[in-house]
Amino acid sequence: MYRICITTIVTLVLFVFVSCKDTSVKQSNSEAVSIDSLLQNRYEKLLEYPLDSLSIPRSYNPISKEIFKVEPKDWTSGFYPGNLWQLYKLTGEEVFKNKAVEWTKFIEKEKYNDGTHDMGFKIYSSFGEGFEVTNEEHYKDVIVESANTLITRFNKNVGSLRSWDFNADIWEFPVIIDNMMNLELLFEATRISGDSIYHNIAIKHANTTLKNHFREDNSSYHVVVYDTVSGRVNSKVTHQGFNDNSAWARGQAWGVYGFTMCYRYTKNPMYLEQAEKLAVFYLNHSKLPEDGIPYWDFDDPNIPNVVKDVSAAAIVASALVELSTYTNNDTYLDYSNKVLNTLKTEEYIISPDIDAPFILKHSTGNWPKNDEMDGPIVYGDFYFLELMLRIKE
Repeated sequence: MYRICITTIVTLVLFVFVSCKDTSVKQSNSEAVSIDSLLQNRYEKLLEYPLDSLSIPRSYNPISKEIFKVEPKDWTSGFYPGNLWQLYKLTGEEVFKNKAVEWTKFIEKEKYNDGTHDMGFKIYSSFGEGFEVTNEEHYKDVIVESANTLITRFNKNVGSLRSWDFNADIWEFPVIIDNMMNLELLFEATRISGDSIYHNIAIKHANTTLKNHFREDNSSYHVVVYDTVSGRVNSKVTHQGFNDNSAWARGQAWGVYGFTMCYRYTKNPMYLEQAEKLAVFYLNHSKLPEDGIPYWDFDDPNIPNVVKDVSAAAIVASALVELSTYTNNDTYLDYSNKVLNTLKTEEYIISPDIDAPFILKHSTGNWPKNDEMDGPIVYGDFYFLELMLRIKE
């Protein structure tokens, strides 16, 4: 009798345990299906958006319900075709590749635009992604020609590529931390052409940035202004951060990504060291929220009652997947997975009823100008898709 009772109890406990486990699995699977459906809906929105060379989607205003569209000359123009290329890599569906080809064509004329440092953002995010998929010779030629245009902005006295041309009356030679991202175009141009000039200029720019752009705590300045003759630093200011001495989240993200990428091409340990220093500042910051999505600036005094920046989180998370492969630090990949899990929720994925060609909510473009606040922005989607690809691979 005693044995029968014990057997019955154990059987009952096991039944309850398995039943609960099965329910949990079913709920988990159901949630996964729901999120996959949400993402698929967003992918279709990108695919369905009508082709227009002068109306490339950049962002969406959740208040006015308007899509902000730009011409190819805008610094963000390459990200939309880049998103389609990455969706092809994620899904294997030819329809994304075909649409990516069409959108990419619109960006080609920018290869001769010498009035901007954003050649990497525009060309490498579009033609670079396309070249990786197709190995098409024409795409290679566009990349190299764009690199030729970009290096005309290099000043040997400063040792950097000039960023913006505006505000020339107060900024003699501005260099922004964002510019680290454009070095990938130069490194790739050397790799595919064999001409070392692009690689050498990229290294000089990275070294100058390493020397002058960072504070003792390893946070980044946004803009460093140089004297074009002496090469000396005139000032260190911000254009998109809270103030000149604050840690603008996306600026820190550009730095982490940029120096990780520089290490990939050079294997120079000082770039790896700098990438880790910038990552540690970011990951260990007391103001980084538990879900891993940073407020737009770490030094905004109104935290937590301020907007976040999903784009910064996606940029850093993508970079840290790569950085984790160069180190033995599991913290990097842990953060990347945390961000991916956070972003793949209804809190961050745009709802199906929003008819706009974007995926994620809650990016912040330019807080000081109250521009592109707390909404979908195309480059946030780009680095989110790259994050998914990198973790998948």
